[in-house]
Amino acid sequence: MTIPVMIPWLGEEEAEAAADAVRSGWVAQGPRVAAFERAFADHLGVPHAVAVSSCTTALHLALIGAGVGPGDEVVVPSLSFIATANAATYVGAVPVFADVDPATGNLTAETVAPLLTDRTRAVVAVDQGGVPVDLEALRALADPRGITVVEDAACAAGSTYRGAPVGQGATLAAFSFHPRKLLTTGEGGMVTCQDAATAARLRRLREHGMSVSAADRHAATAGATVLETYDEIGFNHRMTDIQAAVGLVQLGKLPAMVERRRALAERYRALLAPLLTAYQGARLVADPPHGTTNYQSCWLLLPDGFPVSRADLLGKLAAAGVSARRGIMAAHLEAAYAGTARVPLPATEHLTRNSLVLPLHHFLTEPQQDQVVAALLGAAG
Repeated sequence: MTIPVMIPWLGEEEAEAAADAVRSGWVAQGPRVAAFERAFADHLGVPHAVAVSSCTTALHLALIGAGVGPGDEVVVPSLSFIATANAATYVGAVPVFADVDPATGNLTAETVAPLLTDRTRAVVAVDQGGVPVDLEALRALADPRGITVVEDAACAAGSTYRGAPVGQGATLAAFSFHPRKLLTTGEGGMVTCQDAATAARLRRLREHGMSVSAADRHAATAGATVLETYDEIGFNHRMTDIQAAVGLVQLGKLPAMVERRRALAERYRALLAPLLTAYQGARLVADPPHGTTNYQSCWLLLPDGFPVSRADLLGKLAAAGVSARRGIMAAHLEAAYAGTARVPLPATEHLTRNSLVLPLHHFLTEPQQDQVVAALLGAAG
């Protein structure tokens, strides 16, 4: 039986919560979405959270909230799922690709600074694979210039930055609840923000720009007539109450998820010590000095001169019953953004071509982990 790279931790409690939502008769955006927003905001220690249909729509709304529009530029990492760059394109802006720190896979002030122009309106800083970006350094660069740093925390629920939950220090942050993430609602996302007026606007925009939500209309005093207006063009970016019911259960399990994944990652590090010491440049993702990762992805960087190519290694792992994945994509190497990079991106290209993601999930057993490591060490000779 193949060892999967990821299995979401879902069980009877989530199934019962979803069933309760169905039985309630309220399955669209409603009271459970509101409860999930409050619980998520409380968990992060932020004033406002707005639930949406995905992290992509969360990024879309966050950039609108930051005032980004046609003709603006948004600095983004190429080393990220393509949705990061796409969100800038959705609002009519130009994504400008910056290189990343080779150790963390994240933007730094040093890689971003040369790309700032008088058209730069925002920087989207990704916590890649759950590794927290150094947000304070980026804000020290961007804030005095009137540039908003939007934190793409898609992978980072449960990670920490300078002792606080990731996202707490961001003006706007976007989270993903896709099944590859620790906390999942099937699909879904969340925008967090500091400003009440921005949160209220994003709630309107996620529901077609409606001035009064469907839930508020239904909650109106019996006999009262509530008529909504549409003052700006909005979108259908809503989360359902079924998803939110699952999310509330998942949020309660998040600390245990992080604890388990961090323990498994450290066990990988110990077992892979022969490979990591034998090959200069081989590296397993680790905590940066400024925070802790949730190990949403446990990626291994292969060094130059490794005995087999990454493609061959993935094949050998598959033959040994291990499902692994290529490392994080680079958007500027895809046809959709080909030829758009303004500067060389050597760290990005090295990481995307030489890394792979190892199986890591709540149900991974030590014998399975031993099987993964044995296949890696065998390929390494």
